[in-house]
Amino acid sequence: MNRERKTKGFAPPVVGGSSLLVMFAVLCLITFAVLSLSTVKAGDRLSDGTKESVIEYYAADFEAERILARLRSGEIPEGVAVEGTTYRYTCPMSESQELQVTIVREGETWSVARWATVSLTEWTTDETIDVWDGELPTKQQEESQWN
Repeated sequence: MNRERKTKGFAPPVVGGSSLLVMFAVLCLITFAVLSLSTVKAGDRLSDGTKESVIEYYAADFEAERILARLRSGEIPEGVAVEGTTYRYTCPMSESQELQVTIVREGETWSVARWATVSLTEWTTDETIDVWDGELPTKQQEESQWN
Protein backbone atom coordinates (compact mmCIF):
# COMPACT_ATOMS: atom_id res chain seq x y z
CA MET A 1 0.00 0.00 0.00
CA ASN A 2 2.82 2.37 0.74
CA ARG A 3 4.21 1.64 -2.65
CA GLU A 4 0.98 2.60 -4.38
CA ARG A 5 0.90 5.93 -2.57
CA LYS A 6 4.46 6.69 -3.52
CA THR A 7 3.89 5.94 -7.21
CA LYS A 8 0.65 7.91 -7.36
CA GLY A 9 2.39 10.98 -5.97
CA PHE A 10 5.38 10.58 -8.25
CA ALA A 11 5.90 13.49 -10.64
CA PRO A 12 8.00 13.19 -13.80
CA PRO A 13 11.27 15.11 -13.80
CA VAL A 14 11.06 18.75 -14.76
CA VAL A 15 12.10 19.21 -18.41
CA GLY A 16 12.67 22.96 -18.23
CA GLY A 17 16.42 22.78 -17.67
CA SER A 18 17.03 20.24 -20.41
CA SER A 19 14.81 22.21 -22.81
CA LEU A 20 16.85 25.35 -22.15
CA LEU A 21 20.04 23.41 -22.73
CA VAL A 22 18.74 22.04 -26.05
CA MET A 23 17.61 25.53 -27.14
CA PHE A 24 21.04 26.93 -26.28
CA ALA A 25 22.72 24.16 -28.27
CA VAL A 26 20.44 24.82 -31.26
CA LEU A 27 21.19 28.56 -31.10
CA CYS A 28 24.92 27.81 -30.98
CA LEU A 29 24.64 25.51 -33.99
CA ILE A 30 22.65 28.13 -35.94
CA THR A 31 25.24 30.78 -35.07
CA PHE A 32 28.09 28.55 -36.22
CA ALA A 33 26.19 27.73 -39.42
CA VAL A 34 25.66 31.43 -40.21
CA LEU A 35 29.34 32.20 -39.48
CA SER A 36 30.42 29.31 -41.69
CA LEU A 37 28.16 30.50 -44.50
CA SER A 38 29.50 34.06 -44.30
CA THR A 39 33.08 32.74 -44.28
CA VAL A 40 32.39 30.66 -47.38
CA LYS A 41 30.84 33.65 -49.18
CA ALA A 42 33.82 35.86 -48.28
CA GLY A 43 36.21 33.17 -49.51
CA ASP A 44 34.21 32.88 -52.72
CA ARG A 45 34.42 36.64 -53.33
CA LEU A 46 38.16 36.55 -52.63
CA SER A 47 38.74 33.64 -55.03
CA ASP A 48 36.69 35.40 -57.74
CA GLY A 49 38.80 38.54 -57.34
CA THR A 50 42.00 36.50 -57.42
CA LYS A 51 40.81 34.66 -60.52
CA GLU A 52 40.12 37.95 -62.33
CA SER A 53 43.50 39.32 -61.27
CA VAL A 54 45.30 36.23 -62.56
CA ILE A 55 43.41 36.34 -65.86
CA GLU A 56 44.29 40.03 -66.29
CA TYR A 57 47.95 39.38 -65.46
CA TYR A 58 48.36 36.52 -67.92
CA ALA A 59 46.58 38.46 -70.67
CA ALA A 60 49.05 41.33 -70.15
CA ASP A 61 51.94 38.85 -69.90
CA PHE A 62 50.90 37.26 -73.21
CA GLU A 63 50.77 40.69 -74.88
CA ALA A 64 54.19 41.59 -73.45
CA GLU A 65 55.67 38.32 -74.74
CA ARG A 66 54.12 38.99 -78.15
CA ILE A 67 55.73 42.46 -78.25
CA LEU A 68 59.07 40.94 -77.19
CA ALA A 69 58.85 38.39 -80.02
CA ARG A 70 58.20 41.21 -82.49
CA LEU A 71 61.22 43.11 -81.12
CA ARG A 72 63.41 40.05 -81.55
CA SER A 73 62.28 39.73 -85.16
CA GLY A 74 63.48 43.31 -85.82
CA GLU A 75 60.13 45.08 -85.73
CA ILE A 76 59.46 47.92 -83.29
CA PRO A 77 55.74 47.87 -82.42
CA GLU A 78 53.77 50.99 -81.62
CA GLY A 79 54.04 52.04 -77.98
CA VAL A 80 57.62 50.81 -77.52
CA ALA A 81 60.04 53.51 -76.37
CA VAL A 82 63.62 53.00 -77.60
CA GLU A 83 66.59 54.57 -75.78
CA GLY A 84 69.78 53.23 -77.33
CA THR A 85 69.68 49.48 -76.70
CA THR A 86 66.90 49.71 -74.10
CA TYR A 87 63.28 49.09 -75.03
CA ARG A 88 60.43 50.04 -72.69
CA TYR A 89 56.73 49.31 -73.01
CA THR A 90 53.66 48.74 -70.87
CA CYS A 91 50.71 46.39 -71.15
CA PRO A 92 47.53 47.39 -69.31
CA MET A 93 46.07 44.86 -66.88
CA SER A 94 43.16 46.76 -65.36
CA GLU A 95 42.18 50.34 -64.60
CA SER A 96 44.53 50.33 -61.62
CA GLN A 97 47.45 48.14 -62.75
CA GLU A 98 49.79 47.67 -65.68
CA LEU A 99 52.70 45.43 -66.60
CA GLN A 100 55.87 47.46 -67.17
CA VAL A 101 58.60 45.84 -69.25
CA THR A 102 62.17 46.95 -69.91
CA ILE A 103 64.27 44.94 -72.35
CA VAL A 104 68.00 45.46 -72.97
CA ARG A 105 69.64 44.27 -76.19
CA GLU A 106 73.31 43.34 -76.03
CA GLY A 107 74.35 42.22 -79.52
CA GLU A 108 72.12 39.27 -80.37
CA THR A 109 71.11 38.73 -76.74
CA TRP A 110 67.88 40.16 -75.35
CA SER A 111 67.74 40.51 -71.55
CA VAL A 112 64.73 41.33 -69.43
CA ALA A 113 65.71 44.14 -67.07
CA ARG A 114 62.21 44.71 -65.66
CA TRP A 115 58.98 42.73 -65.85
CA ALA A 116 56.81 44.12 -63.08
CA THR A 117 53.19 44.76 -62.20
CA VAL A 118 52.78 48.40 -61.16
CA SER A 119 49.84 50.12 -59.49
CA LEU A 120 48.53 53.18 -61.29
CA THR A 121 46.66 54.57 -58.31
CA GLU A 122 48.37 57.02 -56.02
CA TRP A 123 48.86 55.82 -52.48
CA THR A 124 47.66 58.23 -49.83
CA THR A 125 48.21 57.90 -46.13
CA ASP A 126 45.31 57.84 -43.71
CA GLU A 127 46.17 60.30 -40.98
CA THR A 128 42.74 60.48 -39.38
CA ILE A 129 43.73 58.51 -36.27
CA ASP A 130 45.07 60.58 -33.41
CA VAL A 131 48.24 58.72 -32.45
CA TRP A 132 50.04 59.28 -29.17
CA ASP A 133 53.28 61.17 -29.84
CA GLY A 134 55.01 59.92 -26.69
CA GLU A 135 54.52 63.11 -24.69
CA LEU A 136 52.70 62.88 -21.39
CA PRO A 137 49.89 65.42 -21.08
CA THR A 138 50.34 68.31 -18.69
CA LYS A 139 47.95 68.91 -15.81
CA GLN A 140 46.28 71.75 -17.77
CA GLN A 141 45.70 69.56 -20.83
CA GLU A 142 44.14 66.85 -18.68
CA GLU A 143 41.77 69.33 -17.03
CA SER A 144 40.73 70.90 -20.36
CA GLN A 145 40.07 67.43 -21.80
CA TRP A 146 37.44 66.70 -19.15
CA ASN A 147 35.78 70.12 -19.21
